[in-house]
Amino acid sequence: MISTEKINTEKRNPNTTHIDSLPTLDMVSLMHRESKRAFDAVDEILPAVAQAVDRIADGFSRGGHLYYVGAGTSGRLGVLDASECPPTFGVDDDLVVGIIAGGDKALRKSSEGAEDSFELGYEEIASRKLTDADVLVGIAASGRTPYVLGAMTAAKQAGATVCSISSTPGSQVDQLADIRMSPDTGPEVVTGSTRLKSGTAQKLILNMLSTCAMIKTGRVYENLMICVRPSNDKLKARCANITAEILGITADKAFELLSLHDFNIREVIDEYKK
Repeated sequence: MISTEKINTEKRNPNTTHIDSLPTLDMVSLMHRESKRAFDAVDEILPAVAQAVDRIADGFSRGGHLYYVGAGTSGRLGVLDASECPPTFGVDDDLVVGIIAGGDKALRKSSEGAEDSFELGYEEIASRKLTDADVLVGIAASGRTPYVLGAMTAAKQAGATVCSISSTPGSQVDQLADIRMSPDTGPEVVTGSTRLKSGTAQKLILNMLSTCAMIKTGRVYENLMICVRPSNDKLKARCANITAEILGITADKAFELLSLHDFNIREVIDEYKK
């Protein structure tokens, strides 16, 4: 049996010992107060996040990719962030890749046992032939997930930049990483339930990594999504509003222009400003 007594996320939270006996409002208020600790913890590791963003953006400029690897909640959050990049920033589906132990079926149905194989994580990444333009982010709340460690090891051997996100500073994933992003979120409200504070901190970091890297590589104008992929009526309307804002025209006129350019905002702006 592995020892978990030194892992932050497995410790018992003294602030929530009697949460099961609280009135509902007090219960949710206590959870909310504890959740704020995730934001405070992320404050402490922002320099490392900035360093990772710069490395990712540089990699993108050289044809590289961003890989997220995790298991359970960590893996699902990585896949979520990766899957939002194509529609938001108009990038290819394989620019940001989310990999979860157990494969796509693990997104909906628990497959936590898959995380115990170092070899499977190693093979998954070794087969992808990473280069020094690629960045791999290993996500593991406990900092010791074998699948993630295997993936990080393969990436490091390939010469890629390896980053860690955990809630256990100094853990095994941190020791393996070139850039360490491990906010100390402390024990969870419900002992060991890392979808809570730890998951919140992970989501905050992932938001910054992908969004800021996309901003730095020209996929955002001011604070507007100029590369959004308009796959439905709502997004077409968003494209029209963004174009209208940039060009100082009506949304109807913007929609008309976009219709002539397959809803490519950048093309419309370039054409209109000639």
